[in-house]
Amino acid sequence: MNAGSTERIPNPLQHQPQFAVPGALEAEVGELITHYPPDKKRSASLMVLHAIQEHFGWISQEAVEWTAQKLGLQPINIYELVTFYPMFRQRPMGKYQIKVCRTLSCALGGSYKLHKHFCEKLGLDPHKHGPQTTKDGKFTVEFVECLASCGTAPVMMVNDEFYEGVSHAKADEVLGNCK
Repeated sequence: MNAGSTERIPNPLQHQPQFAVPGALEAEVGELITHYPPDKKRSASLMVLHAIQEHFGWISQEAVEWTAQKLGLQPINIYELVTFYPMFRQRPMGKYQIKVCRTLSCALGGSYKLHKHFCEKLGLDPHKHGPQTTKDGKFTVEFVECLASCGTAPVMMVNDEFYEGVSHAKADEVLGNCK
């Protein structure tokens, strides 16, 4: 660009991605906020994040910013919740979310072998850190911390369904029921 040019270079920091919240979700969030004192809207943060994730399936950076604005907070106040609590997703997940417990009781009970079994069955890398989603977007496999059933290890969940004492045969049955 030469000195006399009036062409403007876009500032990426000023660009705000479009994030559209449907009217029904906006109404739901508004209703949630009314259950908290007006001067303590921050208290609604977790419930608002749950509503957003339930609708979109995950919480994008734009959703974090929208939530912060809705509650009169800084985005960091919402981002710290999204990154702290493992139930919040920062990227799209598969239709079936397979969560394998990796804490001590489950590890001793075979959860690492169970995780590897799922990864191998679904064409994922058992050594990769963090959640992995199959190319078709159908399954996400991940390790999670304690699922609170140490006496029945190894335990796992698929979406909201809980499974105890999961063998490889039981894992195959669970996968078969998802397809």
